Amino acid sequence: MPKPVRADPATRPDARGASDAARVWDPVVRLFHWSLVASFATAWFSANQVEALHMWAGYVATGLIATRIIWGVAGTGHARFADFVRHPRAIIAYLRDILRGTEARHIGHNPAGGAMVIALMTGVAALGVTGWMMYTDAWYGDDALAEVHGLIAKGVLVLVLLHLAGVALASLRHRENLVRAMVTGTKRPPEEGDIG
Repeated sequence: MPKPVRADPATRPDARGASDAARVWDPVVRLFHWSLVASFATAWFSANQVEALHMWAGYVATGLIATRIIWGVAGTGHARFADFVRHPRAIIAYLRDILRGTEARHIGHNPAGGAMVIALMTGVAALGVTGWMMYTDAWYGDDALAEVHGLIAKGVLVLVLLHLAGVALASLRHRENLVRAMVTGTKRPPEEGDIG
């Protein structure tokens, strides 16, 4: 695997024209991302405080996951699952490259980031299903299900923290503000050694 090319400060997005930027995240992906952040945060902080708000935030999050699944099949380039879902061997190899400091810059999601997308979507979907089950006649008041729902929520929070750490690491290593990229939808253009 080629060693990633470090960006020259003159090639950074703030030093080049906006027309040089690579379009990566379409509006649907960006809206999904930030809406999921807001709905998960709302559900987390309203748990055991404001039941109706917690429940509606969960419904919104679950609806967002359903929408993203559809967009992962029918959406644009980097939004498609085919663009970023990788075999576990590729994910492990990429994590090994991170430890060596030789990981390539990816224009879309890197293999670890793609795995995190799937893990977060699965976790939020599981939260939505178990949360909905808690309000059905068959499961209403079931303490074991409530415990499972709470454990899944804590697991998703751990994934969120790992996701933030990965974003920070990739932003530092590749000298690219990935949070800004998820706002604007653009990254700097591919360079030698980058993976499209």
